[in-house]
Amino acid sequence: MRNHANRLTICTLIALAVVLSTYCTSTAAEKPPNFVLIFADDQGYQDVGCFGSPKIKTPALDRMAKEGRRFTDFYSAAPVCSASRAALMTGCYCARVGVTGVFFPNRSRQGLNPDEVTVAEVLKTRGYATACVGKWHLGDEKQFLPTRQGFDSYFGIPYSNDMSITRDGRRGPPLMRDEEIVEHPADQTTLTKRYTEEGVKFIRANKDGPFFLYLPHTMPHVPLFASEKFKDTSARGLYGDVIEEIDWSVGQILDTLRELDLAENTLVLFTSDNGPWLSKGKNGGCALPLRDGKFSTWEGGMREPCIMWWPGKVPADTTCSEVAATIDVLPTFAKLAGADVPRDRKIDGRDISKLISGNPDARSPHDTYFFRGQAVRAGKWKLHLKARDTVKKRPDQTFPALYDLSTDIGEDHNVATENPDVVDRLTKLLQQHNEEIAANKRPVGKMKKE
Repeated sequence: MRNHANRLTICTLIALAVVLSTYCTSTAAEKPPNFVLIFADDQGYQDVGCFGSPKIKTPALDRMAKEGRRFTDFYSAAPVCSASRAALMTGCYCARVGVTGVFFPNRSRQGLNPDEVTVAEVLKTRGYATACVGKWHLGDEKQFLPTRQGFDSYFGIPYSNDMSITRDGRRGPPLMRDEEIVEHPADQTTLTKRYTEEGVKFIRANKDGPFFLYLPHTMPHVPLFASEKFKDTSARGLYGDVIEEIDWSVGQILDTLRELDLAENTLVLFTSDNGPWLSKGKNGGCALPLRDGKFSTWEGGMREPCIMWWPGKVPADTTCSEVAATIDVLPTFAKLAGADVPRDRKIDGRDISKLISGNPDARSPHDTYFFRGQAVRAGKWKLHLKARDTVKKRPDQTFPALYDLSTDIGEDHNVATENPDVVDRLTKLLQQHNEEIAANKRPVGKMKKE
């Protein structure tokens, strides 16, 4: 009788274990993924080893690409800081949300409109812990800071590191925690290291997830700073030192995810806000084989290095040449998290989760992609109605200028004369886009008295 009772108890425990195991497996499967978005500042297309850098060593990013997927035709939405970040956060072309240039501290009292819905706010609807660590540059007044735009916490310099405020007789960029200045001027030699430590700390504190870490590095925007460990170590000089320290930072983030067994439930995206500041010479980056760099709508100004990493979900050691962009981040993260994209406003970005997962039938959701109202890409064709050369103006440049990017990635050969039908079609598309944006653009944020 006792043996029979024992057998019943054992069977009951086994059945309970099976139920619990099934529940845990189901719960794990339904758990939304974590997101880490690493955003460099003014990093050139070529300034990563796996994108062709001859002197800069980036073993962590190269491994990330080996284990993940390179996107070769990935675009920012603007060739300048604030505009590109506004687009990233909102999933919209920057002109649509009223941010087309750069915000300066204490000058215009403007920022990203608090009425806009950021990717962080979208993820908060699904219970995500959110943190912004690094350069914000979407308004430095309190009502525009990350903590007012969906982020639980903030640590970083709120704008470009060449911008300054004067405080207690000292001048320079401030380091902030949440909404308070904690160091002024900021010690920029340790910024990348401290940003990394903050990011790792956030991941560890929220390892049970879901979480969203936005890590927009201050570097390699000038002035350049590297810690003692990396200073004077790169064959590319100080600029190389800075990139190689960012690469170390990427490695620290990925190693932490591996250590905590979070890799298979975390999508990590690495890219840059715009192209390199070429006029800075050796202190600027390189966009080769693309044309020009920061401030321009040529490919070098807005096509960025991009790597996606998500073991088991992103196919390893693969390349995607379909057009994708930073405006796609919000709708894609929303899709993967099971969140709703805002339906009360126009969102220009599209879900690219099928491109990320390597679906063989996936194609770019963008029949057209627009460059600050000045240029448009449709498939292999790119048409400029006007453009700016930031370093050396080409004497034979005429507009409209049409390029076949499938054979002329450097935009060297204007084939507008040979393809008048293409020029006419793309000109109409660009004009229609500009008219639609003008009719439906939303206002920039303006400071209100609290």
